[in-house]
Amino acid sequence: MEKIVTKTEYSNLKLLQRGKVRDIYDLKDSLLFVVSDRLSAFDVILPNGIPFKGKVLNQISNFWFDFTRNIVRNHVIATEVKDYPAECRPYADELAGRSVVGKKTRPLPIECIVRGYISGSGWNDYKKTGSICGISLPKGLQESEKLPEPIFTPSTKAEIGVHDENISFDKVVQLIGGKFAEKIRDYTIAIYKTAASFADGKGIIIADTKLEFGVDETGEVILIDEVLTPDSSRFWDKSQYQVGKAQPSFDKQYVRDYLLSLNWDKKPPAPVLPDEIIQETSRKYLQALSLLAGIKLS
Repeated sequence: MEKIVTKTEYSNLKLLQRGKVRDIYDLKDSLLFVVSDRLSAFDVILPNGIPFKGKVLNQISNFWFDFTRNIVRNHVIATEVKDYPAECRPYADELAGRSVVGKKTRPLPIECIVRGYISGSGWNDYKKTGSICGISLPKGLQESEKLPEPIFTPSTKAEIGVHDENISFDKVVQLIGGKFAEKIRDYTIAIYKTAASFADGKGIIIADTKLEFGVDETGEVILIDEVLTPDSSRFWDKSQYQVGKAQPSFDKQYVRDYLLSLNWDKKPPAPVLPDEIIQETSRKYLQALSLLAGIKLS
């Protein structure tokens, strides 16, 4: 039976931050990122953990960090517990497969979203205005249709429980300066194009994704946090893709769709998920890892 980890408590490590999914510990010269089995939807953390979810997210991220390192450097220092600082070793069993030691950076306060297909909040904005984040799009697009070219549609990075706000590229320039704004836009689109092409060959359409960047001690922009996971992306089954409607997915949209069927106001506390929803969500995460990275967990 897979142990579900919804919260970590490491008494001799300094907890720096507990996010929606990740617990981050300060190792002085570096950071320990531990990916829990927590699941958030509509910016609310759900009461149930999802079996294998943390390990899937961590190992998909590690796969993509390696895959995209020729595009941009990233924060990864070590992915195996045996290579971690000695103070981490007492927690080796829990850390194995769900953690990474990474560089300390100054995170840029931007969610770097790239869309190759029109879906979700982007579809809603397009229906109202014909554009997304100030980018005008062709008339007559249908839900889930592939865009002529991927577009960069950034948002603010909000605190837990607060919704991110879509912003224009000009606003990104105001927030972090033109040099960094251009770099994160160009890196985001390059990573998406490279990954989407690879995933297409594995039977997965990456409709959109969200990336984060930080500035390291040299003043360079590097890729941080997570990369192209089912939590930060829309993964669609290529074999079932049909323009004009919402798509079957490998990501947490399955849980969102269930929650939307309930009379819930999207505010805490979130409803408890039925066991069949938990197990099917776990299966979808595991399937994504197997298809993309060839890794099978059990």
